[in-house]
Amino acid sequence: MLPELPPTLVAALADAPLALLMLWMMTQLRRDLHARPEAAPPEPSRAEQAARAIHAAREELSAFKLEVARTYVPLSLIRDMDARLTQQLGRLEAKLDEVSRAATAAAAISAQSVPGRGIGFGLRSGEAEA
Repeated sequence: MLPELPPTLVAALADAPLALLMLWMMTQLRRDLHARPEAAPPEPSRAEQAARAIHAAREELSAFKLEVARTYVPLSLIRDMDARLTQQLGRLEAKLDEVSRAATAAAAISAQSVPGRGIGFGLRSGEAEA
Protein backbone atom coordinates (compact mmCIF):
# COMPACT_ATOMS: atom_id res chain seq x y z
CA MET A 1 0.00 0.00 0.00
CA LEU A 2 0.94 3.53 -0.65
CA PRO A 3 1.54 5.76 2.29
CA GLU A 4 -0.75 8.76 2.59
CA LEU A 5 1.01 11.91 1.47
CA PRO A 6 -0.13 15.43 2.36
CA PRO A 7 -1.88 17.21 -0.54
CA THR A 8 0.68 20.05 -0.61
CA LEU A 9 3.48 17.56 -1.15
CA VAL A 10 1.58 15.86 -3.95
CA ALA A 11 0.96 19.25 -5.61
CA ALA A 12 4.65 20.16 -5.30
CA LEU A 13 5.70 16.84 -6.81
CA ALA A 14 3.26 17.34 -9.69
CA ASP A 15 4.59 20.87 -10.36
CA ALA A 16 8.27 19.92 -10.18
CA PRO A 17 8.64 18.70 -13.80
CA LEU A 18 6.93 21.84 -15.08
CA ALA A 19 9.22 24.08 -13.00
CA LEU A 20 12.30 22.20 -14.28
CA LEU A 21 11.08 22.54 -17.86
CA MET A 22 10.63 26.31 -17.44
CA LEU A 23 14.10 26.64 -15.90
CA TRP A 24 15.63 24.70 -18.82
CA MET A 25 13.75 26.93 -21.36
CA MET A 26 15.01 30.10 -19.66
CA THR A 27 18.61 28.93 -19.74
CA GLN A 28 18.27 28.03 -23.45
CA LEU A 29 16.79 31.47 -24.22
CA ARG A 30 19.61 33.23 -22.39
CA ARG A 31 22.21 31.18 -24.24
CA ASP A 32 20.56 31.97 -27.59
CA LEU A 33 20.39 35.69 -26.81
CA HIS A 34 24.09 35.82 -25.91
CA ALA A 35 25.05 33.86 -29.02
CA ARG A 36 22.96 35.98 -31.40
CA PRO A 37 24.96 38.62 -33.29
CA GLU A 38 24.05 42.25 -32.91
CA ALA A 39 21.18 43.16 -35.18
CA ALA A 40 21.75 45.88 -37.71
CA PRO A 41 19.68 48.99 -37.14
CA PRO A 42 16.44 48.86 -39.10
CA GLU A 43 16.31 50.86 -42.29
CA PRO A 44 14.13 53.94 -42.10
CA SER A 45 10.71 53.70 -43.63
CA ARG A 46 9.66 55.74 -46.63
CA ALA A 47 7.78 58.16 -44.40
CA GLU A 48 10.90 58.76 -42.29
CA GLN A 49 13.00 59.21 -45.42
CA ALA A 50 10.47 61.71 -46.78
CA ALA A 51 10.44 63.60 -43.47
CA ARG A 52 14.24 63.79 -43.48
CA ALA A 53 14.23 65.00 -47.09
CA ILE A 54 11.65 67.69 -46.27
CA HIS A 55 13.68 68.80 -43.24
CA ALA A 56 16.86 68.98 -45.33
CA ALA A 57 15.04 70.97 -48.04
CA ARG A 58 13.75 73.44 -45.44
CA GLU A 59 17.22 73.87 -44.01
CA GLU A 60 18.64 74.53 -47.48
CA LEU A 61 15.85 77.01 -48.24
CA SER A 62 16.41 78.93 -45.00
CA ALA A 63 20.16 79.05 -45.71
CA PHE A 64 19.45 80.34 -49.22
CA LYS A 65 17.06 83.00 -47.87
CA LEU A 66 19.71 84.14 -45.41
CA GLU A 67 22.30 84.33 -48.18
CA VAL A 68 19.90 86.34 -50.36
CA ALA A 69 19.17 88.70 -47.48
CA ARG A 70 22.87 89.23 -46.90
CA THR A 71 23.87 89.81 -50.49
CA TYR A 72 20.88 91.26 -52.34
CA VAL A 73 18.99 93.44 -49.84
CA PRO A 74 20.41 96.96 -49.45
CA LEU A 75 21.40 98.00 -45.95
CA SER A 76 19.00 100.98 -46.09
CA LEU A 77 16.00 98.64 -46.46
CA ILE A 78 17.18 96.57 -43.52
CA ARG A 79 17.51 99.71 -41.37
CA ASP A 80 14.05 100.90 -42.46
CA MET A 81 12.50 97.55 -41.51
CA ASP A 82 14.34 97.56 -38.20
CA ALA A 83 12.99 101.04 -37.43
CA ARG A 84 9.42 99.99 -38.27
CA LEU A 85 9.69 96.89 -36.11
CA THR A 86 11.09 98.89 -33.21
CA GLN A 87 8.26 101.43 -33.53
CA GLN A 88 5.61 98.68 -33.57
CA LEU A 89 7.16 96.98 -30.55
CA GLY A 90 7.12 100.34 -28.73
CA ARG A 91 3.40 100.69 -29.45
CA LEU A 92 2.72 97.19 -28.16
CA GLU A 93 4.72 97.90 -25.01
CA ALA A 94 2.73 101.08 -24.37
CA LYS A 95 -0.56 99.19 -24.77
CA LEU A 96 0.60 96.47 -22.40
CA ASP A 97 1.65 99.09 -19.83
CA GLU A 98 -1.79 100.72 -20.10
CA VAL A 99 -3.57 97.39 -19.59
CA SER A 100 -1.31 96.60 -16.64
CA ARG A 101 -2.07 99.96 -15.00
CA ALA A 102 -5.81 99.45 -15.52
CA ALA A 103 -5.64 95.98 -14.00
CA THR A 104 -3.70 97.30 -11.00
CA ALA A 105 -6.24 100.09 -10.48
CA ALA A 106 -9.14 97.63 -10.74
CA ALA A 107 -7.50 95.35 -8.19
CA ALA A 108 -6.96 98.28 -5.81
CA ILE A 109 -10.59 99.37 -6.14
CA SER A 110 -11.93 95.87 -5.55
CA ALA A 111 -9.72 95.49 -2.46
CA GLN A 112 -11.33 98.46 -0.69
CA SER A 113 -13.72 97.48 2.08
CA VAL A 114 -17.42 98.07 1.56
CA PRO A 115 -19.30 99.40 4.61
CA GLY A 116 -21.61 96.84 6.16
CA ARG A 117 -25.36 97.22 5.79
CA GLY A 118 -27.96 96.06 8.23
CA ILE A 119 -30.48 93.54 7.02
CA GLY A 120 -34.05 93.51 8.28
CA PHE A 121 -35.96 95.98 10.39
CA GLY A 122 -33.48 96.34 13.22
CA LEU A 123 -31.66 99.54 14.07
CA ARG A 124 -28.44 100.34 12.36
CA SER A 125 -25.37 100.65 14.52
CA GLY A 126 -25.18 104.46 14.21
CA GLU A 127 -28.89 105.19 14.97
CA ALA A 128 -30.15 105.86 18.46
CA GLU A 129 -33.47 104.59 19.78
CA ALA A 130 -36.31 107.12 19.90
